[in-house]
Amino acid sequence: MEIRNTYTVTGMTCSHCVNSVDAELRQLPGVSEVRVDLTSGGVTVTSDQPLDEAAVAAAVDEAGYNLVRSS
Repeated sequence: MEIRNTYTVTGMTCSHCVNSVDAELRQLPGVSEVRVDLTSGGVTVTSDQPLDEAAVAAAVDEAGYNLVRSS
Protein backbone atom coordinates (compact mmCIF):
# COMPACT_ATOMS: atom_id res chain seq x y z
CA MET A 1 0.00 0.00 0.00
CA GLU A 2 1.35 3.42 -0.97
CA ILE A 3 0.91 6.30 1.45
CA ARG A 4 1.36 9.93 0.39
CA ASN A 5 1.87 12.72 2.88
CA THR A 6 2.20 16.39 2.02
CA TYR A 7 4.19 18.82 4.13
CA THR A 8 5.26 22.44 3.92
CA VAL A 9 8.91 23.31 4.43
CA THR A 10 10.22 26.84 4.95
CA GLY A 11 13.66 28.28 4.33
CA MET A 12 14.43 26.68 0.95
CA THR A 13 15.82 29.14 -1.61
CA CYS A 14 17.64 27.11 -4.27
CA SER A 15 18.10 23.72 -5.89
CA HIS A 16 20.73 22.79 -3.30
CA CYS A 17 18.06 23.27 -0.62
CA VAL A 18 15.70 20.99 -2.53
CA ASN A 19 18.41 18.33 -2.88
CA SER A 20 19.24 18.49 0.83
CA VAL A 21 15.61 18.02 1.91
CA ASP A 22 15.14 15.24 -0.66
CA ALA A 23 18.26 13.38 0.50
CA GLU A 24 17.36 13.51 4.20
CA LEU A 25 13.75 12.42 3.66
CA ARG A 26 14.78 9.50 1.43
CA GLN A 27 16.74 8.08 4.37
CA LEU A 28 13.54 7.52 6.38
CA PRO A 29 12.45 3.86 6.49
CA GLY A 30 9.85 3.00 3.86
CA VAL A 31 10.19 6.19 1.78
CA SER A 32 10.06 5.42 -1.94
CA GLU A 33 9.64 8.88 -3.46
CA VAL A 34 10.12 12.52 -2.47
CA ARG A 35 8.91 15.49 -4.52
CA VAL A 36 9.95 18.96 -3.44
CA ASP A 37 8.48 22.13 -4.95
CA LEU A 38 10.86 25.01 -4.29
CA THR A 39 8.33 27.70 -5.20
CA SER A 40 5.58 26.61 -2.82
CA GLY A 41 7.69 24.82 -0.23
CA GLY A 42 5.45 21.79 -0.72
CA VAL A 43 6.98 18.39 -0.12
CA THR A 44 5.20 15.16 -1.00
CA VAL A 45 6.58 11.98 0.49
CA THR A 46 5.47 8.57 -0.75
CA SER A 47 6.10 5.62 1.54
CA ASP A 48 5.04 2.03 2.03
CA GLN A 49 4.30 2.59 5.73
CA PRO A 50 2.97 5.43 7.88
CA LEU A 51 5.58 8.06 8.67
CA ASP A 52 6.08 9.55 12.10
CA GLU A 53 5.74 13.33 11.69
CA ALA A 54 8.44 13.86 14.32
CA ALA A 55 10.86 11.81 12.21
CA VAL A 56 9.93 13.81 9.11
CA ALA A 57 10.45 17.07 11.03
CA ALA A 58 13.82 15.81 12.31
CA ALA A 59 14.94 14.92 8.77
CA VAL A 60 13.91 18.34 7.47
CA ASP A 61 15.68 19.97 10.43
CA GLU A 62 18.81 17.93 9.69
CA ALA A 63 18.75 19.38 6.17
CA GLY A 64 18.64 22.85 7.72
CA TYR A 65 14.99 23.78 7.19
CA ASN A 66 11.69 23.83 9.06
CA LEU A 67 8.59 21.67 8.75
CA VAL A 68 5.67 24.01 9.36
CA ARG A 69 2.62 21.79 8.91
CA SER A 70 1.31 18.58 7.41
CA SER A 71 -1.90 17.93 5.53
